[in-house]
Parts: sequence; structure tokens; C-alpha cells
Amino acid sequence: MTYQGHFRAIAVLGLPLVGGHLAQFAIGLTDTIMLGWYGVEALAAVTLASSFYFVLFLFGGGFGLAVMPMVATAAAEDDETSIRRSTRMGLWLSLLYATVVMPLLWWSYPILIATDQDPQVAETASEYLRVAGWGLFPALVVMVLKSYLAALERTQVVLWITVAAAVVNGLTNYALIFGNWGAPELGVMGAAIASVVTQTVSLIAVIIYAVKVLPEHSLFQRFWRPDWEMLLSVLKLGIPIGLTLLAEVSLFAMSAFMMGWIGQVPLAAHGIALNLASATFMVHLGLSNAATIRAGNALGRKDRAHLEKGAVAVTGMSLVVSILTIILFLTCAEPLISVFVEPQDPKRPEILAIGTGLLAMAALFQLVDGAQVIALGLLRGLQDAKVPMVMAGLSYWVVGIPASYYFGFIRGMEGVGVWLGLVLGLACAAVLLMARFWLRSVRIIAEPAA
Repeated sequence: MTYQGHFRAIAVLGLPLVGGHLAQFAIGLTDTIMLGWYGVEALAAVTLASSFYFVLFLFGGGFGLAVMPMVATAAAEDDETSIRRSTRMGLWLSLLYATVVMPLLWWSYPILIATDQDPQVAETASEYLRVAGWGLFPALVVMVLKSYLAALERTQVVLWITVAAAVVNGLTNYALIFGNWGAPELGVMGAAIASVVTQTVSLIAVIIYAVKVLPEHSLFQRFWRPDWEMLLSVLKLGIPIGLTLLAEVSLFAMSAFMMGWIGQVPLAAHGIALNLASATFMVHLGLSNAATIRAGNALGRKDRAHLEKGAVAVTGMSLVVSILTIILFLTCAEPLISVFVEPQDPKRPEILAIGTGLLAMAALFQLVDGAQVIALGLLRGLQDAKVPMVMAGLSYWVVGIPASYYFGFIRGMEGVGVWLGLVLGLACAAVLLMARFWLRSVRIIAEPAA
């Protein structure tokens, strides 16, 4: 396949995944915008709660992401049995994990207070998590089933289910946060209920599709029967992926905690800037998922030339997105931030001032953030997860978090310093992971015989 063919194939597979991630992101964005309109304290509380929730969610999401390369490789080998087995055990592990961590969401207040947060913000955040935490069960199941469908290159349905969920979330938020259409005004609790409703709607839709359109895989027949061999295989791949995700998301969660130490307004500005940076990251994440699927297919076919060309193509596409994002963040910072804050809010000028500086730092880390997630996608496709996990842990915890604290507090740079630490951690990860793929992992597929 030529490079042009690779660009086309990645676009066909990846664009619906990008759209699906953007629709998923829109769910969180809707919460942020509407809670920003409701009040700065509500926004700060949910920013803190969401950071805590996603630390737990993304670790559990490692099982769903493990299913993607396993199904892609099995599909390339025409192994229908392995497709069913890996997906089913991914569902098992996701449900078991949600059961184990639910108490942390239910009793989150002491944990949040232990991180030295404002007591009122921590109290509101813990109330939110007691309700929103129940959405972890459907959310993790949906992640497994979306990975299964994406690996089979059924990315269009993943997109449309997520778009429908985003619409449901927006309407439910509008009704329950503000008390519109005769609903009670519940504020932060309304956002929590909307989150659970949205995840449940997504779960129903994706199960119906899987059962009706792909009955040959019989995912839910005799679902109760264990498959210990495959469960162990998913576990071995899923835990390193989950820990890698945990290392990265905890870097951003710690940045939220540090911003909370600076004050309520900086934390709110951080939430806005992080949402804007996350929107562009969704494009890289969709391309990374496409890279995982295509690398998994190449592994199943033992096609090294296809793998190498595809890796160059997807990295180039990510680079173009990064350059466009840098231009946007540096030239349109204030209009972008203004969307999240009521014009009459007395704290608006301070939020705009802090947020503009944070977006400048977000522009700085676009290149390295895109590079590290593309490298991770390629490595996952080859089911190489243990060494990347160590690399990510070192980058985010040994470099990123200490650098954030050093520049933010010891050097007195506050929010901008905290974000500079994020840049350094992501840059370290990008270099190590790209080197891992090109110097070692790509070589597991032998060169074809002369």
C-alpha cells in the first residue's frame, strides 16, 4: 500500500473514531459549560470530582483497550472464537473492577480532604461522586463493546451511539441543573444524574447493536461461564495499559489538586483550559485508536512493511493537527475561554487572565502530547504494554509531577509553572515511547524472506 493509501485508510477508520471521542468529550464539555453558568464554585467542585473519577475510570478502561488489539489481530487471522472470548472476558474484568472501586467513589470526601482541598469544594465534589460513580459500571462495559466494534472496523456505529449519548446528556443537564421544563433545580447533583442516564442510554444502544448485527459472536450467551485462560490474557495486557493510562491521567489529576491549592478561581480556569486542550487531544486519540487497530491487523498478517508505512502516515497526520492547534490556541485564547464564563460573573477578568496563560502552555505541549499517544497506540496494537507502562510512569511521576510542583510553587510561577511540568512530563514520554516503537517493537515482525 502506498502512503496515499495509508492516509486514506487511516482517515476512513480514524475519522469516525475522532468524531466519537469528540462526542464523548462533548459530554464533559457540556457539564463544564453549564456548571460554569451555574457558578464558579460548582465548576470547581466538578472539575475536582471529574479528575478523581477519571483516575479510576481510565485504569479500568485498560481492559477495554486491551480488547481492541486482541480483536483486531484475531480478525486478521479469521479467528472468530478468539474475538468472542477476549471481548467477553474484557466485560467480566470491567464489571469486577467497577465493583471493587465503587466504595472509593462513595466515600471520596476523606480522600479529597487529604489532598488539602477547600472543604466546601470537597464536600460538593463528594456528593457529585456518590451519584455519578454508579455510571462507572455502564461506562466500562460500553468502553469494552466500543473497542470490540472499532477493532472490527465498525467505527460508524461507535460514532453515532456516542453522538446520541451527547445529545441525551445535554438535554438532561439543561433540565436538571437549572430546573428547566418542569424539572427540579438540582445544580451539581443534576449533572451527576445526567451522567448516569447518559452512560445507561449508551449501554442499551451498544448492546442492542452487538446482539442484532453481530449474532455470530454470541457475546452474551452463557455469559456467566468463566474462560480463565483468556481472562488471564486480557488481564496481562489490560493491567499495564490501565496503569499507563493511570500514570497519565493522574498527572493531570495532580495538576488539578495543585491548582486547587492556589485557589478556587485558578482551579476553575484550569478546568476550562484543560477542556479546550482535551478537545484537540480527542483528534490524536482517535488517530491513536486507528493506529492500534491497523498495527494489530499487521501483527495478525505478519506484515512489517505495512506496519512501518502506516506508522509514518499516522504520525504525520497527528503532527498536522498539532500545528493547527498551536495556531488556534495562541491566536484565539480569550474568545475560547469566554465561552465557559458568564459575562456578568465578577470573577470573569481573573479567569480570562489565568486561562490565557494556561492555554499558551497547552499550545506548547500539543506536539509532544500527540506524539506520545500515537506511540502508545502503535505499541498497544503490537500488544507491547509492560515496558511502555514503565516509561510512562517515569515520565509522568518522576519528571512531570515533581516539575509541576517545582515550577508552580518553589519557583513561584503558580498555574503556568504547574502546566510547564505537564509539558516536560509529556515530552519525556513522547521521546521514550517513539524510541521504543521504532528501535525495538516494530522488529517483532520479521522481515519477509528474500
